[in-house]
Amino acid sequence: MNKKDYLLETRDQKILIKHKCFLYFFIKAFFDIFVSFISIIIFLPLMIIIFLVNLFITKGHPVFLDKRIGKKGKVINVIKYRTMYYDAESNIDKYLSSEQKEEWMKNRKLSDDPRITKFGNILRKSSLDELPQLFNIFVLSMSFVGPRPMSKREVDNEFSEEERRVLFDARPGLTGYWQTHGRNNAQFDNGRRQLLELEYFSKRNLLFDLGIIFKTIGVVIKRDGAK
Repeated sequence: MNKKDYLLETRDQKILIKHKCFLYFFIKAFFDIFVSFISIIIFLPLMIIIFLVNLFITKGHPVFLDKRIGKKGKVINVIKYRTMYYDAESNIDKYLSSEQKEEWMKNRKLSDDPRITKFGNILRKSSLDELPQLFNIFVLSMSFVGPRPMSKREVDNEFSEEERRVLFDARPGLTGYWQTHGRNNAQFDNGRRQLLELEYFSKRNLLFDLGIIFKTIGVVIKRDGAK
C-alpha cells in the first residue's frame, strides 16, 4: 500500500482509496483534450443535425445547461440536448397526473415520463443526448472517465462528508465505473450506486480508464440499463 493510500470505511465496507501521482492526471488531461477535439470534429455534422431536429420538436432551445457538482466541489454546467418539451418544468400540470407529480417531487424521475419527446427518448436510449458533453471534456470541466455528474442534492443527500472528499478528487466523467456495472439498474435507494462511484477510486489507472471507455461502447450498443 502506498503511504498516501487510505481505507474508506463506508456502508459496512472498506474501500482502499488509491493516491494517484501527477503523471496520471497529466496524461489523462492530455488524452481528454486531444480525443475530445478529434471527436468534436468527427461528430459535428451529427450534432448539428440533432440540434436542428430538436429545435423543431421541442419548440424551445434544443440544448440546456444542467448544473452539476464537479472537481473540488465546484458547480459546473453540463451541456446536454434537451429531451423534454420546453415547458416541461414550468408547466408541469400540463403533462403529469397528480400521482406522477407526487412521484416526480419525491424521486425527481419517472419511469414513463410523458414530458419526454419521442425524439428525446431516442436520444436518451442511445445516449446521444450527452454528445455535447464533448465540449465539457475539451475545456476540462469533465473527463471521459470519472464519477458520473451529480446534482448538489444527490451529493449532499447520498454521500457523507468523507465520501464527498473522495468524489471531489476527480472530474465527473462522460462514463464511469457505475455506468458500466449497472447504470440505471444500480440506484441510490439500495446504496449500490454510491458504492460503485466510490469503488472507482480504488481501481483507477490509465489502463482501467481505457477499459471503461471500451466497455461503455458495448453498454450503449446493447442499451444495457438505458432509460
